[in-house]
Amino acid sequence: MRIAICTDHGGIELKMALVEYIKNLGYDLVDFGTDSEESVDYPDYVEKVGKAIQDQEVEKGIVICGSGVGVCITANKMKGVYAAICHDIYSAAQGVEHDNMNVLCLGGRVIGVELGKSLVKGFLEARFVGHDPGNERHLRRVSKVRKIEEEEMN
Repeated sequence: MRIAICTDHGGIELKMALVEYIKNLGYDLVDFGTDSEESVDYPDYVEKVGKAIQDQEVEKGIVICGSGVGVCITANKMKGVYAAICHDIYSAAQGVEHDNMNVLCLGGRVIGVELGKSLVKGFLEARFVGHDPGNERHLRRVSKVRKIEEEEMN
């Protein structure tokens, strides 16, 4: 699976630790920056991850800023990008399983590296269950979200 990652200056330490961790898990990683603590604007980096998802260059993305809020707001402005801030393992996996989330948003000033690794692992290992027998309700709900997205983005 191919994964995209980015951060602004507020999440650089977390991103650097996660890059190595994700590679060690065996995933193909595309790093869209930044690589320094110099102040940058997170929308510039999140947009690159979102476009990579839209163009199907990657399957999932991980976006980081100081709180996770700014990157989450930005990612959700892009059609076909379904992002959520997750600072607990249950939400990181369940967001994929039930809601078909494709972008994990993290706060580099909110969580530590070890929790970040656990969240990323849960997110990357989870799969959407909406096509499984008995779980069609999740597909129905995600379809309704996509319908709203289509109507609002036109």
